[in-house]
Amino acid sequence: MVSHGKDIKIFAGNANKPLAENICRNIGIRLGDSNVTSFSDGEISVSLYESVRGSDVFIIQSTCGPVNDHLMELLIMVDACKRASAGRITAVIPYFGYARQDRKAKARDPISAKLVANLITSAGADRVLTMDLHASQIQGFFDIPVDNLLGSPLFSEYYIKRFGEGADDVIVVSPDVGSVARARTFALKMGLGLAIIDKRREKANQSEVMNIIGEVRDKSVILYDDMVDTAGSLVGAAKALIEVGKVKEIYACATHGVLSGQAIERVNDSYIKELLCLDTIPYPGAVPSPKIRYLSAAPLFAEAIERVYEEVSISTLFR
Repeated sequence: MVSHGKDIKIFAGNANKPLAENICRNIGIRLGDSNVTSFSDGEISVSLYESVRGSDVFIIQSTCGPVNDHLMELLIMVDACKRASAGRITAVIPYFGYARQDRKAKARDPISAKLVANLITSAGADRVLTMDLHASQIQGFFDIPVDNLLGSPLFSEYYIKRFGEGADDVIVVSPDVGSVARARTFALKMGLGLAIIDKRREKANQSEVMNIIGEVRDKSVILYDDMVDTAGSLVGAAKALIEVGKVKEIYACATHGVLSGQAIERVNDSYIKELLCLDTIPYPGAVPSPKIRYLSAAPLFAEAIERVYEEVSISTLFR
């Protein structure tokens, strides 16, 4: 249990209550008494049943699907705490939605990630605590402090126990060029080499050509990315590694298991032996997948929240 001049209060929206409860168990406090529902017309209703005056308030809410509902829940909860005279409000967003809309890819595109950052700041948040932003520059979209935790230490601990550190027959693979920096950091933590999947379309109306940069033959592969959405890229990379790279077996891990559309079916029917995700987003399927497993991010968030509350550095959590 933390001890500080001000008391700490943790509340949660409806996006991921189990994660919020697990974070509270790790800290040693109870989840704040609140109720987030909808009126008959769909508007969000927020009720806080305990005082937050002068408190250090943490609101845990992933902006996962339904994204807009969960985003509005977060904004309204922040506003409710601000109007109730909370001392400081930290928006704990394990998964930050709209993060992929971080730049103008073509004419007249919005930069939705910046808009969401403005909304959270305008609602009254004093700080943001999140994990593995899809684009690190989103931290600069906020005019308030942002702590972007990394999921790679949790994955590296898991795989080191499984394969050992610096195993010669294991290699980390980035499923696309955009994830190379992230995968390289993970590979360094594991003491492993790195390979890259380079995919491109040679001509219009032709399928993508997968080139593998690095020696992967007869090795166990860990495909590493920040999120799995429809799983198309991940499954395609796995297929190329088996058919072109002649690897021995494929494991995959991603911080955020969005798993939208036919993602679960694609993973189940793929060459991937196991997909490991963190519980920043609840599993979306009604039936558990035999290939998808979860690690809890609660201990990492709990320690970060305690450090923010006690006003000590959290830089050690990034190592």
